[in-house]
This record gives sequence, structure tokens and C-alpha cells, in this order.
Amino acid sequence: MTAPDENAIREAFRTQASFCLASGSPLTGAVCTALAEHMDHKTRTGTAILDWAGDPMADALMMRITGGLNALARSGADPALSALYHSRSGDFTGQISRVLAEWDDWLLPWLDGPPQTNEVARAGALWPGIMAVAARFGPHVELLELGASAGLNLNLDRFGYVLGGVAAGDPDSGVQLTPDWHGKPPVFAPVAVVSRAGVDQNPLDVSKPEVVERLMAFVWPDQDVRVARISAAIALAQAQPPPITRADAADWLEDRLALPQPKGVTRIVYHSIVLQYVAPESRTRIGSAMARAGASATEERPLAWLSYEFASVAPAAELRLTLWPGGETRLLGHVHPHGAVIDWAV
Repeated sequence: MTAPDENAIREAFRTQASFCLASGSPLTGAVCTALAEHMDHKTRTGTAILDWAGDPMADALMMRITGGLNALARSGADPALSALYHSRSGDFTGQISRVLAEWDDWLLPWLDGPPQTNEVARAGALWPGIMAVAARFGPHVELLELGASAGLNLNLDRFGYVLGGVAAGDPDSGVQLTPDWHGKPPVFAPVAVVSRAGVDQNPLDVSKPEVVERLMAFVWPDQDVRVARISAAIALAQAQPPPITRADAADWLEDRLALPQPKGVTRIVYHSIVLQYVAPESRTRIGSAMARAGASATEERPLAWLSYEFASVAPAAELRLTLWPGGETRLLGHVHPHGAVIDWAV
């Protein structure tokens, strides 16, 4: 792929700024705009961004640096930046330019890896997909999540939901999801999670305060509902930590799918906004592993694949469900990347 030029990088930041504004985060939008207009090669961080060799949108380049800046603001180490974020207005251009120069070495490592937002609201789309599986095969399910990060969405059966007027999940949970629902209401079905496990190349241990801070840094700070929601989900994961393995997703999935599957339990593999960060050869192996396992699936030991991913880098992601035996794939809906809006298609 041809590396984007500097103008293309700046335009990606402007595009992200527009998306942030449309998504109710003018603060993060202002930060992206300031970066687009005033980054230069005087710092190592600015140079690394402007010389980025990959696709800035697919690589979530903008969210890497805004996560670093938010972490710095949350830390209080730079009082002026913290005050700017707290007030949510002020001289973003001047402050961001200053911070890039004064905190260059601190910010540069934030570019090394993609953000791990572990966006809890995505469960508002995943859960009706899981209910659709339970409606077809029965309530007992095994959950396997790819790109689980801190494992917050491995606890999605412990959240409460109102989905197109349909109440589901735990009404007493500290995590309550009420996405803006369009289309017919989802099918309701009881779900009993028999077991759960996840994989991530860099799993986040929320028992460690510094890990919690990193996770919080990727949540846009002026979206108060998101901040409160992920805080509640972190508390839930601290009380009921789901098992997460540090491994390559394709390696782990191949091993998990080879394990015996209990009779009467549906094995569900799911992921949300993960595949763009997975190498093409690993994506191919994941698809092949699912197809092989699906060929052996039976009505007594069924398999489901719930995918919440961009068909391309676009404003909305696609929620797709494949069921075996049979291998039928259905588009369940289009979903905002943060799970805020769901256009249900079935």
C-alpha cells in the first residue's frame, strides 16, 4: 500500500474531528482539529504521525494520540492541559502544540499499539445477536471472544438492556444499555452462559490501577455517559473477572475449536471492531477455522459466529451472524462503532 502523504494524514484527523463532533464529543473533535492544523516535524511524536506508513483510519492513528493526551490530562501531571480538559473549552491549538513539545517522549509510546476501548455499549448489539442464537438452538451457550481486551464484554450477560422496547439481561446491573434502536424489536430468548473465555494479544488486567487508567484514556472524556458506563463495567469485571488468554487470536481459536463441545451447548465466537487490527493471514486462518468447525457442527452441538465489524472503514459497522449446521449468514443490522445507534435489519 502506498503510504499516505502528510496532507492525507491531516485530512484523516479532520475527518475524525467531524466524526467526534457528530458523536457528541466536541472536546476530542477540537483536539483532533488542533492536531490536524498544527502538528509538525519538530517533535518525534509529530514526525511519527505525519510519516505514518499505514492507513491512519484503519490503524486508529488519531485515537492513539488522543488517548495519550487524555491520559496525560487525567493524570494531572500537566495542570494546564488538565484544566483545558476539565473546562472543555479554551486554547486547544496553543495547549496541544505546547504539550506535544513538552511531553514528546511521554506521548510517543502511545502510537505503538491500537486503542483498546473495550466499548461496553457494543454489547447492546451483541446481546440481541446472542439472543437470536439462543432462540434457534436453546439457552445454553459458551462464549468465546476475540480481541477481548480487558474482558468487559465477556460479562455482557450481566448487563441490563432495553432494546427496541424489549427488556433483557439483568435489570439490577450497574451497566444498563439503552441504544437508539431503529427497526423491529429483537427476538427475546433466555440465555444461560455455561462458560466464557477470551483472547487478546495484550489483555488488560483491571485489577491494576495503571491498567484501568489506560483503558479509561481511550474513552472520549466529554462523553459522560460512556465514562460512567465503562467505570461500572470495570467494577463488574474486578468483582467477576472473566478468563482472558494472551495469545494470537487465530492460534487460540484453532485450539479452542478443537476442544470437545458439550452436548446441548451452542459455541458462540464473537468480536467487535477487532479484525481491522488483525493481520490478513490471521483473518484468513480465523475464517478457515470457523468453516472447519462449522462443517462438524450438529443440532446438538451447534456453532455461531457473531461479527461486529466494518465492511470497510465507514461510519457504521455491520453485525453479521453465521450459524452451523448449515452455514447461513444473516446481516442483523448496522451499528454505530460505539454501539450508540442500532439499525436492526431482521
